[in-house]
Amino acid sequence: MKSPARILIADDHTILRAGIQALLDKQPDFQVVGEVDNGKDAIYSAGQLKPDLVISDLSMPGTNGTEAIQRINNRYPEIKILVLTVHKTEEYVHAALKAGANGYLLKDDTSDELINACHNILAGKTHLSPSICGDVILGYLSSPKSSEKRTSSTELLTTREREVMKLIAEGSRNKDVAEYLSISLKTVEKHRSNMMKKLHVHNVSGITSYAIKNGLVT
Repeated sequence: MKSPARILIADDHTILRAGIQALLDKQPDFQVVGEVDNGKDAIYSAGQLKPDLVISDLSMPGTNGTEAIQRINNRYPEIKILVLTVHKTEEYVHAALKAGANGYLLKDDTSDELINACHNILAGKTHLSPSICGDVILGYLSSPKSSEKRTSSTELLTTREREVMKLIAEGSRNKDVAEYLSISLKTVEKHRSNMMKKLHVHNVSGITSYAIKNGLVT
């Protein structure tokens, strides 16, 4: 008998995680092996638990979902990733798929749609929410060059600089950022300085406004 697919859930809403787990536990071919509430723990748990599939939100505290997807995909390419989010705009869809997501669902899709998405992705297919405008998907698949032209200027930043920006925008002090990312205070200050120069912002208010505008924080 084939072993059930191992699934990790990453979402910062406790009730939603519980609901997803309850739904998946009813399926004999699925086994929820862990749940986390932020991107940093999602990356760590992916390495420790080696799930077949990660179901991840995009907006989470600390390391956001898009960054987590990219890191999981780079380190563990065998792990499939399904985005489950409220964000339906073109920028979010493109960013998630570019980061390495295998599927993209909206939180107002049906439970049957979630089950189907898990099955399809585990079978090696791509699954996209029927609620997402067809033009968005068609534009991404047929015109990757034009999509790249619309890429946010946050592409200028390194992964670490984007993490520092997000944490600062969420109200963390440099000391808090250093502790969260397990790096020195001096390194945080360097990343912060480089990031501000690249984006032409000059203070915390500018960082926060830019992060909100570009979807790094909500």
